Amino acid sequence: MQTTRAFLESIGLPPGDLHALPGSEKRFPDGAQYRVEIPSTEGPRCLEAVLEEAERLDVLVHRVSQGSGVFLHTDAELDEMARLAAEARVEVSLFARPNAGWDASAMARAPAGAVVAPAARGQEQVVQALEDVRRAAEHGFRSVLIADLGVLAAFKAMRDGGELPPDMQAKISVMLPVANPGAARALEELGASTLNLPTDLTLAQVAAIRAAVEVPLDVYVEAPDSLGGFVRLQEIPELVRVAAPVYLKFGLRNAPDVYPSGSHLEPTTVALSKERVRRARLGLELLRRSGAEAMTSELGAEGLAVPALAATRGD
Repeated sequence: MQTTRAFLESIGLPPGDLHALPGSEKRFPDGAQYRVEIPSTEGPRCLEAVLEEAERLDVLVHRVSQGSGVFLHTDAELDEMARLAAEARVEVSLFARPNAGWDASAMARAPAGAVVAPAARGQEQVVQALEDVRRAAEHGFRSVLIADLGVLAAFKAMRDGGELPPDMQAKISVMLPVANPGAARALEELGASTLNLPTDLTLAQVAAIRAAVEVPLDVYVEAPDSLGGFVRLQEIPELVRVAAPVYLKFGLRNAPDVYPSGSHLEPTTVALSKERVRRARLGLELLRRSGAEAMTSELGAEGLAVPALAATRGD
């Protein structure tokens, strides 16, 4: 076993989980250790609610993410979201869909086959997911959520080939498991800009992944029930110390699954968006009470994929 551990070290990977919990010296470009992400921000009204609640509760929300997919927004809705986010200097990451779970896939609905649900099922779904990426870019967005290896590889090729803006970012979805340092390294090499870790990793496991990659890690400090329902607010000080640069992601336990979302669910999704910001306030108050000296970013900081309004259609 020691020979195997030594080999992993020789290729730049940790020899095991890092139970000593070394502090990370890595940082965001502005020197910050952490930023705040509010997920499941499903459309303009939810984004508006997040921004208003963030101002009311004095919470710096650096990024919002969306899960229903670019294709489930009208052009006008995308333009409104881009405008709201650009004015607030906040990143928006939109999901590039479709995937097997929303298709006619029998395996995705089978007990042991759910693992295939986030994947692009066949080359036609790869095409459609990349069309979602293109459409997001055309509306000025500079970040997309990706849950499929093939889509990620093609995304990188498109960006490198000038088919996408050079500052377009690929945020890896929690549905594409990054459960160990080797997987994290592979995804980084494929073009990932940030990595959303599984919700149940221990601090030692997170520390090992941090040692293997340079890109920011996205960590749920409260996870929806569909992803385990963990409430880990008390671990925020150590997560910031060990995982920096890290996005603290405030999901919501005991909340309905709203995907795919739409106007029929808007009162619910708006209410959930507001409560996620309140959870962020609770988590940040806990961080302050801990006595940890942790640095966060200002809105619009370097590295945030804030929408580029000048790039929207018709300009």
